[in-house]
Amino acid sequence: MEEKSRWKGFVLVVLGALFWGVGGTVAQRLFQEDHIPVEWLVSVRLVIAGLIMIFIALFTNSRDRTFRIWTHKKAAIQLIIFGIFGMLAVQFTYMASINDGNAAVATLLQYLAPVYIIIYLVITKANRLKKNDLIAVCLAIIGTFLLLTNGSFQELSVPLSAVIWGFLSGIALMFYTLYANQLLQKWGSLNVIGWAMIVGGAALGLFYPPWNIDMSGWTVETVFFLIFVILFGTMFSFWFYLESLKYLYPQETSLLGSVEPLAAIVTSVVWLHIPFGIYQVMGTALILVMVVVVSMPEKKRTVHVVH
Repeated sequence: MEEKSRWKGFVLVVLGALFWGVGGTVAQRLFQEDHIPVEWLVSVRLVIAGLIMIFIALFTNSRDRTFRIWTHKKAAIQLIIFGIFGMLAVQFTYMASINDGNAAVATLLQYLAPVYIIIYLVITKANRLKKNDLIAVCLAIIGTFLLLTNGSFQELSVPLSAVIWGFLSGIALMFYTLYANQLLQKWGSLNVIGWAMIVGGAALGLFYPPWNIDMSGWTVETVFFLIFVILFGTMFSFWFYLESLKYLYPQETSLLGSVEPLAAIVTSVVWLHIPFGIYQVMGTALILVMVVVVSMPEKKRTVHVVH
């Protein structure tokens, strides 16, 4: 790979990771200060971001596949499954964890997805358990314990509901990552991710219509933060990450993607004044080391996380 192209990849993946991490914190602010319902935000951000991504896809070399994907029965069914049980599940559980707890912990719990993938591949006998896998699992267990307890056996650092949603977010991300591979390769990332967002957002919108929202207390700040979450925290974060895969190896994007939880932690602590104890910092460090271990190249290792 050319050095200039690699630098472009580095910039894209870091920006995408920053946008996702900061987007989670901005969403937390919308939940706490403006009382925006989780269901409404997830539905609206997915549909709008998805429509923009499909529009962009029409100007790329994959435009001939943008609508053709719906004429293939198998692909259409896979896309609907991916949109609901992949895209929507990841987004909703992540946002629900933020709403009940905070963006820092929610992002780190979601970041356990590679460990779930390792366990799943071992259970299904698709992969043998390797030394690096065992180290990663141990780091994840210890790191998660410190993150959630802050060293105290008496109480959790966030409500139990936030922990449950966070674990479910990681499991949903595991399904998202494993299920989408064939679709992405055949139909293009912009098409698949864009349509999945629209399907997931529309499915949730059937139960929580987006027009049922009280905007009487909204301010200019509220609108600005909503635009940020939809454009930067959703569309650009997905798009930039996927674009970076053209210029970098999967292991490199996984490592650089570690900026996500760091961005969520820093913005949560500095901007929203969320308390973050020394044991939680240690737990965070162990989870990030786990990401490094998982990302280390090994034979037949292809696991990397895409939001």
